[in-house]
Amino acid sequence: MMKQYRVQNDGSGKRIDKLLTFIEPNVSRSEIQSWIKQGHVTVNDSVVKANYKCVEGDTIAWTIPEKQTLTIKAEHLPLEIVYEDDDIIVINKPRGMVVHPSSGHTSGTLVNALLYHCHSGLSTLSGEERAGIVHRIDKDTSGLLVVAKTNEAHRELQKQFKNRQVKRNYEAIVHGVISHDHGLIDAPIGRDPKQRQNMAVVDDGRHAVTHFRVIKRYGEFTHIECQLETGRTHQIRVHMKYINHPIVGDPKYGPRKPFVKFGQVLHARSLEFTHPITEEHLSFESDLPGDFHGVLNRLNKMT
Repeated sequence: MMKQYRVQNDGSGKRIDKLLTFIEPNVSRSEIQSWIKQGHVTVNDSVVKANYKCVEGDTIAWTIPEKQTLTIKAEHLPLEIVYEDDDIIVINKPRGMVVHPSSGHTSGTLVNALLYHCHSGLSTLSGEERAGIVHRIDKDTSGLLVVAKTNEAHRELQKQFKNRQVKRNYEAIVHGVISHDHGLIDAPIGRDPKQRQNMAVVDDGRHAVTHFRVIKRYGEFTHIECQLETGRTHQIRVHMKYINHPIVGDPKYGPRKPFVKFGQVLHARSLEFTHPITEEHLSFESDLPGDFHGVLNRLNKMT
């Protein structure tokens, strides 16, 4: 499908990749840059580079390439299974594992591993690429998540998440010393208008609430527990940055010079919900991973 846009005065001087992210708000900047690189975008009938500065009166034309359907393969990958029955499976996800396949991660994901392990199959409500996935945690966040094997279980779990009946507690280490023992962050989250691949607190964002309490204070850091009331993308990471206490090691929202380099020190510690079929109350806990303990030991030695 071919689209066209005539650059107005307010678009003059802007890079073409940045301008197109505002014109196409549902497309990431990296994807738009790939369109430009592949020649799907022209300015005044000429192919340009992503850093081209637009001029008032320019005619931008672009073709949205058809998305290729991913072939999701079952893969024999290690899984730490906390609980499993015919309807659901609870996984303790390691840091570094992506939850489901995407254009940048077609293998090695949790879904690839689950397709191999669950011979009876996974729920299909979220599509093939997100088979069984009811909720997600980021690639470099470790910890617990529940996966649905059947569509009936998936629907019931979705209702519980929507009605805020699922309890999710995380632990994190953040920059700075939080002076108060408890806190609540109620701030809407949406796409960052300046960096479309990031999320941010924005006026027209989706309602987001995070509760936190201090576990221990260190010289320049604080170990905290967070409880999610809502489940927005990067919610804890964005909210902690918003109150000027970004999570240690966070490559997107933390300081440019990281205290650790393996990713955000964030762990999904506990998970509570009602079994979607039997209605039994289920509660699970996951120990902090070794790298998290390593940061705590490092902080103890510094104080």
